[in-house]
Amino acid sequence: MIVFLLMESLLLLVFSLLDLLLFYVFFESILIPMFLLVGVWGSRARKIRASYLLFFYTLFGSIFMLLAILVLFFETGTTDYQVLLLTDLSFFKQKLLWLAFFIAFASKIPMVPVHIWLPEAHVEAPTTGSVILAGILLKLGSYGFLRFSLPLFPEASVYFTPLVYTLSVLGILYTSLTAIRQTDLKRIIAYASIAHMNLIMLGLFSLNIQGVEGSIIQMISHGIVSSALFFCVGVIYDRHHTRIVKYYGGLVNTMPVFITFFLVFMFANAALPGTCNFVGEVLLFTGIFQDNVFITIVSAFGIILSAVYSLWLFNRVAYGNVKIQNIKGFIDMSYREFMVLFPLMFLTIFLGIYPNCLIDKLHMIQIY
Repeated sequence: MIVFLLMESLLLLVFSLLDLLLFYVFFESILIPMFLLVGVWGSRARKIRASYLLFFYTLFGSIFMLLAILVLFFETGTTDYQVLLLTDLSFFKQKLLWLAFFIAFASKIPMVPVHIWLPEAHVEAPTTGSVILAGILLKLGSYGFLRFSLPLFPEASVYFTPLVYTLSVLGILYTSLTAIRQTDLKRIIAYASIAHMNLIMLGLFSLNIQGVEGSIIQMISHGIVSSALFFCVGVIYDRHHTRIVKYYGGLVNTMPVFITFFLVFMFANAALPGTCNFVGEVLLFTGIFQDNVFITIVSAFGIILSAVYSLWLFNRVAYGNVKIQNIKGFIDMSYREFMVLFPLMFLTIFLGIYPNCLIDKLHMIQIY
C-alpha cells in the first residue's frame, strides 16, 4: 500500500507539472516503486530479471531526455514549459532534441524494438502491478509526446512523422502476431497492449484534430479495458495458480458471471462497436486516413489480428472440455471482485455509447 500511494503521488506530479526538469525527476522516480512492486511482490523466480529489465530499458532512454533538457536550459536559461513554447529553436536543434525525447518516451510506450521489458514486467508483476502498469504508467510515454515533443518541436515532429509511422506499424503487426502464438494469459494481453499503444502513436502523429482526439480517447479506453483484462487474469490465477492457457477450459459452465465480464472486455479489446475502444479507433483511423492512406490500410490489419487473438483466447478459456480436476477450485467471482470489474464494464459500454462526454471536454480544452 505504501508503494502504491507513493506511485500515485508521483503520477499526480508528473501529469500536473509544467517544468521540464521537475517533470524528468518525477518521470524517473516512478521507476522506483514499480521496480519494488515487480521485484519484491512478483509471482515467479524471474521477477528479479523482469524488474531489472523494466528499470534499465526505461532509465537508458531517459538519459537522452535529461541531456536534451540541459541543452534547452543552456540555450534559453529556463526549463519552464510555457516560456519554452515561445522560444524559437533552429530546425537542426529541434531534430536533435526531438530524437532525445523520442528515445525516452518510446521506451515507456513501448515501441518496437525497445518493447522487450513490458511482457516480462507484466508476467512477473502481481495483478495490481499489471493493472497500474497497463492502465496508467504506459500513458506516460504518449502523454510526453502530446505535451512536450509535439508543441516544443513542431517542425521536427513533422519531419520525423514517417519514422514514427514505420515503427508504429511494425509494432502493431509484430506484437499482434506474437500475441497469437503466446501460451501465457498475461503475455497475450501484454502484447495486445503494446499493439494498442502503437496505434495511439499513429493517431498522435497524424497531426490533425481527429487523430489526436482519437488517440486521447484510445488512451483512456486502453486504460480501462487492459486493466480490466489483467484483473480478470488475476481472478482465475487466484483460483488455479497458473496462467498457461491449456490448463483452462469450459469456464462458462463453472464461472458464468466471470465469463460474462471477460466476454465484454474481450469484445472491447477487439474494438467492437458499442465499446469505448471502437470510438477511439474510428477517430484514430479518420485522422490517419487524412494524412496517409497506405499507413491506414496496413495498420487496419491490426484490428483483424486483435479480433483473432481476443476471440481465440476467449474460446480456449470459456469453452472446450471442462477440466474435471479443477471444478471445485473454479468458484465464481466474489463480491469484491464483482465490485472492482463492474464499474470498468460500465465505463467501457457507457463511453462506447455516449463518447461525447469526453469529446466535448476535449473541444473545450482546444477553445481555451
